[in-house]
Amino acid sequence: MRTEPAVDAVVFDYGGVLTAPGEQAVESWTRAEGIRRESFTTTLREWAGRDAPEGTPLHRLETGELALEEFNELLAARLRREDGTRVPPAGLLERLFSFMPLDERMLDLVRSLRKEGLRTALLSNSWGNSYPWDRIGPLFEQAVISGEVGMRKPDPEIYRLLSDRMELSPERILFVDDLRANTAAAQRTGMRAVLHHDVERTRRDVREHLDGAQRQQHGERG
Repeated sequence: MRTEPAVDAVVFDYGGVLTAPGEQAVESWTRAEGIRRESFTTTLREWAGRDAPEGTPLHRLETGELALEEFNELLAARLRREDGTRVPPAGLLERLFSFMPLDERMLDLVRSLRKEGLRTALLSNSWGNSYPWDRIGPLFEQAVISGEVGMRKPDPEIYRLLSDRMELSPERILFVDDLRANTAAAQRTGMRAVLHHDVERTRRDVREHLDGAQRQQHGERG
């Protein structure tokens, strides 16, 4: 029987994993601005869904090819308000991100893993947003941000770049993300992966991976 290598590092996505859920943020944002939610979800599906063509505005935003201000203009033109008025494009995504505060329970999970001696890193598709580095920077030894490296998940090259920067084989990395396409891509590169749904389930799934690898290592030595 093939023995799985030990997990040396746990890598986390940012939005929707270390923050409040994306669905919750969209619900609060669209309600606050009187936006017809379906106008946003339809656009998101066309620009980022499984059948979306390459090079959509969202793809280009994530890889740093499209400026945030230009993206806000394109997105605002697609949105509709309940009262028929135009959605102001200036600061559009910033207003969405204001409804995605950090999830302190997930930060506690990262801290607990580090206390156990595990390495931690961040792998995030950026929507032109700034990151609260004062809070999260000390928690991660590496941070690979799509807009800074010109690649985006689920491109396998961005996972390989992270592995190279950490000087670890993919098999020794456990990746946590809230999108199945991203966890599936990580697994194709050789990483183990956890699909994030909620804090308690992710905590349990991460622990199962870590304990399972540890049991196999002990069994092999025994």
